[in-house]
Amino acid sequence: MSGVSIDLNADLGEGFGRWTLTDDERLLSVVTSANVACGFHAGDAVTMRRVCELAVERGVRIGAQVSYRDLAGFGRRAMDVPAAELAAEVAYQIGALEVFARAAGSRVAYVKPHGALYNRVVRDAEQAAAVVDGVLLAGGGLPVLGLPGSQLHEAAVRAGLPAVAEAFGDRAYRADGSLLPRGQEGAVVHDPDVVVERSVALVTAGAVTAHCGTSVPVRARSLCLHGDTPGAVELARRVRAGLESAGVTVGAFA
Repeated sequence: MSGVSIDLNADLGEGFGRWTLTDDERLLSVVTSANVACGFHAGDAVTMRRVCELAVERGVRIGAQVSYRDLAGFGRRAMDVPAAELAAEVAYQIGALEVFARAAGSRVAYVKPHGALYNRVVRDAEQAAAVVDGVLLAGGGLPVLGLPGSQLHEAAVRAGLPAVAEAFGDRAYRADGSLLPRGQEGAVVHDPDVVVERSVALVTAGAVTAHCGTSVPVRARSLCLHGDTPGAVELARRVRAGLESAGVTVGAFA
């Protein structure tokens, strides 16, 4: 399919101390953008440094995956954080990762919220504005990666930041284009064949079948491949191979 291109991103650096979750080294041989945990839901200084160095070696863009301060809950628990505090914490996380990105010979290229914060800023205008304020505070006019049509993207556009639309091949969608919450049955698609099929359809047809059976239009510039699922590396390879077999060019957006 001539002219169609997509970025592949994955959540990486999701370890802490001696505990590791994502296979960073092997996933970095597949993806084109790395959403690096910045210490609030996972990650630490040593992990951030290592992932940045590996990303630069492989020509992968480095993104700051910012979240609520929730190590125990992996950033997936709902939290109420005052806007000014959230903005400062977002800037803090970006700044921490920027140190290691620069040391590795690169820069932070974009920002993506994680977990509960990602879902919150789809509809919560105040929290979305706080995230954007944090990006602005960190400087650089960084692109913001998130769901198309979200409050986050509206706030980013108002602030003059690039808003980059993201899609998910392994997550169930609701009819309104939002993600089915992880606590509901069927929220995560586990069948590798189905994930590959949905991923290719998202990119080539710009649509996905929602949990209720209706077709939902989704126009995205980046496709997320979750790194914390069993068999994540092999699944990521299959998705990339499926896209390339369909004539899609795989390359970073930033």
